[in-house]
Amino acid sequence: MIKEKIILGIDPGTTVMGYGVLQVIDNKPSLIAMGVLELNKYEDHYLRLRRIFERVIGLIDEYLPDELAIEAPFFGKNVQSMLKLGRAQGVAMAAALSRDIPIFEYAPLKIKMSITGNGKAAKEQVADMLKRYLKIPEENMLPQLDATDGLAAALCHFFQSNNPLSEGKYNSWKDFINKNPGKVV
Repeated sequence: MIKEKIILGIDPGTTVMGYGVLQVIDNKPSLIAMGVLELNKYEDHYLRLRRIFERVIGLIDEYLPDELAIEAPFFGKNVQSMLKLGRAQGVAMAAALSRDIPIFEYAPLKIKMSITGNGKAAKEQVADMLKRYLKIPEENMLPQLDATDGLAAALCHFFQSNNPLSEGKYNSWKDFINKNPGKVV
């Protein structure tokens, strides 16, 4: 029996929203799609939020994801930017909730750490690791790093949901090895 799961990853933003869609078959992730929604052409902030909602609904209807992984807003110095980003994230989450899709939220540091091993990695490093890990041809890479940030959220969720420690059954990797002697070589 083939176990299949689709994960939609979103990097919310009010200027550019990035997204990535992963297909997981037999515990192997592969890229289905990634892209961006450019919002800077809309003056009205509320119109931008509407477009985010419509695009996320469109992605859900097109790819039928089982789960949504979304980057959490980071705490910056500009409160107005944080509010706008939080609204963008909330609208994307509302779209997923309207289709009964479970939501998983990850801090930017967690996503970068999961993909590169460095929580302070540059966006370019994240994009390069995604390209290598998912074997994405150079011509399929987009110039907007928001797209790879959305894809990174999806891959981070894949890694986290396949981590035996995240299931709460084990206290550490040592505990996992001790309780699964035949599984670990």
